Amino acid sequence: MAVVAVWKCDRDGKMFDDKKAAEAHDKMLELAANITDLIENSVKGISEEHSEAIGLLLARNSDKLAKACKGKPEALLEVDEDSSVTPLAANQ
Repeated sequence: MAVVAVWKCDRDGKMFDDKKAAEAHDKMLELAANITDLIENSVKGISEEHSEAIGLLLARNSDKLAKACKGKPEALLEVDEDSSVTPLAANQ
């Protein structure tokens, strides 16, 4: 029997075969949580589900968002395979 090391993200339970990928995912989720807090504190009346979905969307596309802020707004129009977002609360 072989022993296989895996890393589990405690924020959403997702499993990874490599530590670097797990840490990158955790960092993205932390960014999403902070964006969600910013949205909820700035936009009165927005639902928690919507603010979380927006936070995840922006965090997953942070590279594109950074390019857009640096003068390449067309970067936001590039389509990714995994562009849909499901809030974490829906997964639990």
